[in-house]
Amino acid sequence: MTRPLLLAFAVALTGALGEPTPLSAQTTDIKEWPVEWGGRTRDPYVAPDGLVWFVGQAGNYIATLDPATGALKRFEIEAGTNPHSLIVAPDGYVWYSGNRNGRIGRLDPQTGEVKTYMMPDPAVRDPHTLVFDGKGNIWFTAQGASRVGRLNMASGKIDLINPHDSPANPYGIVVDHDGRPWVNLFRTNMIATVDPATLAVVKFTVVPEGGRTRRIAMTPDGIMWWVDYTRGYVGRFDPQTEQTKEWLAPGGARARPYAITADDRGRLWFSETGVQKRLIGFDPATEEFFSINEVSGTIRHMMFHKETGTMWFGTDANKVGRALVDRAVM
Repeated sequence: MTRPLLLAFAVALTGALGEPTPLSAQTTDIKEWPVEWGGRTRDPYVAPDGLVWFVGQAGNYIATLDPATGALKRFEIEAGTNPHSLIVAPDGYVWYSGNRNGRIGRLDPQTGEVKTYMMPDPAVRDPHTLVFDGKGNIWFTAQGASRVGRLNMASGKIDLINPHDSPANPYGIVVDHDGRPWVNLFRTNMIATVDPATLAVVKFTVVPEGGRTRRIAMTPDGIMWWVDYTRGYVGRFDPQTEQTKEWLAPGGARARPYAITADDRGRLWFSETGVQKRLIGFDPATEEFFSINEVSGTIRHMMFHKETGTMWFGTDANKVGRALVDRAVM
């Protein structure tokens, strides 16, 4: 089901269309750790014990970083997995997506033992991004296979949902306060949500034709936010009113915004990957962008860790990074 857009797109610009948007002067503490094994480090996740887990997608490994010492530890996994993403459960198990061999894996950090859950459809070979729903399930995207999936962590049962009647490239994913997943349909100008009870899909057109939302985030008030990779915008969608609004990113039409996350104060943080490789903040309360720092390479995914007020990311320059975003002056 596709919902028509109820209102015209609202666009907030502080400069001419396609021109860079001015940035407020801001500073924050940012640090990057080089990873000796390379292999496209990405998608770090802070575990309950404070260790930071990440994948080496091209290097086919999973690893930890101890932020206190900088020590790295590598875990070997099944050949040909090429993990795209991982998340860490409260019990310490590490769940990762097998982006090349159609599986989700569970790693026991104590023993190194891996348990795998194969996709029920062999055509779904590319599990992508994972997220817990807090109800015993993992929801995930499979971009090339154009599927959204749900894994029951106790039974191992996997449901696969086709969100669109043509290839849609499901990409980023978050879960709202009611346990419903929201997904970017990257090959379209829509986002979608899935009803966990019926697995019915509802789609919303959120950007003009030609726009492509790549990743999605949710602020504490339940508002959905996205980055439009092709047009250079950051936008919001209110699920209650179905109204949208968007702002041109500081890097303008060529900013190529990619990763996005939200902190517990309702601020957005996203990466620009076009002309400049940098982190940008956005405060919805003031509708102002503020600069953080340039980074070593493209950031494809990020997470905010509430307990430490830090945001974590990996770069294509094979580094794991941390930004102390809670110290940014607002």
